[in-house]
Amino acid sequence: MLDPKRIVVLDAALPGEAASPRPETILAGIPHARAANQYSDGGDEFFCGVWTSTPGKWRVRYTEHEFCVIIEGRVRIESVAGERRDFGAGAAFVIPAGFEGSWEVLAACRKWYAVFEPKT
Repeated sequence: MLDPKRIVVLDAALPGEAASPRPETILAGIPHARAANQYSDGGDEFFCGVWTSTPGKWRVRYTEHEFCVIIEGRVRIESVAGERRDFGAGAAFVIPAGFEGSWEVLAACRKWYAVFEPKT
């Protein structure tokens, strides 16, 4: 169990677990993703770590809020309403709960993520 009074140092070198999109959501390519979760709060509402993926495109529907910082690679995120944004290394952004659209990894990507999903 984590000591709630200690700083948690994040280590980008962890191997992580398979986190590829479900096959029925894939729109293009064969993306292979991994997530190395490096911190979770005691209530499982907040967690963060490093995510990697090979190129591909898939549908997403967010029930959580996610803060992302692209470490390397390039992604394109498009909402169902047609808003489209490209992000490369150094870009930071938030995808709010309720977002629907697609994620596209244009060049092999690595990102820091922090996710908050309140329990109902």
